Amino acid sequence: TNIADAIHQALSSPFYLENSEVFISASIGIALNTTNEPSMILKESNGNSATTSFAPTRIDCVLQPEELLRHADIAMYRAKGQGHTHYELYDTAMQRNSAYRLQLETDLRRGIEREEFQVYYQSIVSLETGKITGFEALLRWRHPQRGIVSPGEFIPIAEETGLITPISWWTLREACRQMSIWQKQFPTTQPLTINVNLSCQQFTEPDLIDKIDQILQETELMVGSLKLEITESVVMENPDWVKDVLLQLRQRKIFLCIDDFGTGYSSLSRLHNFPISTLKIDRSFVSRIGALGENLEIVQTIVNLAQTLGMDVVAEGIEVQEQVNPLIELRCQYGQGYLFSKPLDSEAAEGLLKNNK
Repeated sequence: TNIADAIHQALSSPFYLENSEVFISASIGIALNTTNEPSMILKESNGNSATTSFAPTRIDCVLQPEELLRHADIAMYRAKGQGHTHYELYDTAMQRNSAYRLQLETDLRRGIEREEFQVYYQSIVSLETGKITGFEALLRWRHPQRGIVSPGEFIPIAEETGLITPISWWTLREACRQMSIWQKQFPTTQPLTINVNLSCQQFTEPDLIDKIDQILQETELMVGSLKLEITESVVMENPDWVKDVLLQLRQRKIFLCIDDFGTGYSSLSRLHNFPISTLKIDRSFVSRIGALGENLEIVQTIVNLAQTLGMDVVAEGIEVQEQVNPLIELRCQYGQGYLFSKPLDSEAAEGLLKNNK
């Protein structure tokens, strides 16, 4: 580990390429060329009888070069998962986890082919009226053996393998198709909206706009009722290129939402340069609101500045009624959370709409 620390220290200084200052980081995996493996050895008793017994012990096993490299590679990927400038020392638990992830990746590919994915819908409501104004589409995986697999478990693997792209496009098409049905079934003065998360990989595709146009045409979703949710990091990492794409979407009356706002490194003063329509306040801030309106400072700042910039605000993760009144007093227009509804399949969500009249 001292060597790994020294490498990170050396890389912390900038490099100069063609008069430009460049910083790099490294994820380091460490594997030892010996490993303690359990074994069984023969022990003879010291007594008069000639009995023998086997007892567990541990011996050092020298690894083959290819096995040593494989262990270092596994540790390196674990380090990458921890973020930049990390190192990890290989242990046998990593091998088991690597095998599990490999199996999950295989199942993920089969899941796409076998249509094991399902879109769930969580309502977004007007805090003043309590009426449903739209839904957020949330992906669920019904694994034939494991049952419901948590998005937190399979989404990172899908992102690493590139499988997130076909999964995300399927989710967008299915969500738009279902919302188009509901818009015809439950006509309202202001059409119901559908929020769909746009992955970073999708956002960087050169034919992004064409694909969205095609889906909207196929599903006949009402103009102005699609809202795409992106993260702060997507906006801030490539601001010039992102702004051009967002403007093209806005021209099509496709609205942009910043998801989990407050957890990234952007600021409202920078976001005003982009055609953002909605900020979704991260649930970590909403959960701290008390019955007497405690811990409202961050929420109040976000709401006030968002309104100054002409953006709507949705408070995520509302779980108790005591959180609603302080949000209304702050003029936060919309809310989402288990207080109103957990994510539901399309049939249950339709029942929710029927009772929302």
